[in-house]
Amino acid sequence: MMDLRSLVGLPAVLLLLGVGAVFAQTAAPKIVCETKNGTSCEECLKIVTCLWCQKTKMCITYPVKTILPPHALCPLNDARWGRCWVNFQSLIIAMAVVGGVIIIAFLVCLFCCCKCEHIGSTRFDAKMERRTNKMKGKQEERKAEMKMRHEEIRTKYGLSGSNPYSKFS
Repeated sequence: MMDLRSLVGLPAVLLLLGVGAVFAQTAAPKIVCETKNGTSCEECLKIVTCLWCQKTKMCITYPVKTILPPHALCPLNDARWGRCWVNFQSLIIAMAVVGGVIIIAFLVCLFCCCKCEHIGSTRFDAKMERRTNKMKGKQEERKAEMKMRHEEIRTKYGLSGSNPYSKFS
């Protein structure tokens, strides 16, 4: 069983090995993997196009037409490629977990950003509404004070009676 520390760098290692395999296939001459049968896993995997089957101890040319080697060729938990300690079953599980964590982290960040932005605008709207209400209240106070002052002046000078201009105020 593999520990978690060895699975952390696994996708990066396999990506580098895949890129190396592409360059090696275009630059290196064709070496047949089947000539490495009867050797060790390390010896077989020196050639990047080879796949080592742990169960049968055979070196096989990697079937590039299929993404994963077929079960009839070699079971996933016995297939080795790139490194002898990496089997395809662990690789699939590790990549699925890493991909799932990345997707969940992205969705959580997206949700938090959208929700926080909405909360912020709600707070801002509430603050602006309180300010507006406060300003309207002060304006109403000033208006009432002005009316009282005008009324006091009218009574002081005896203009509180019927005034032809009172209908305009």
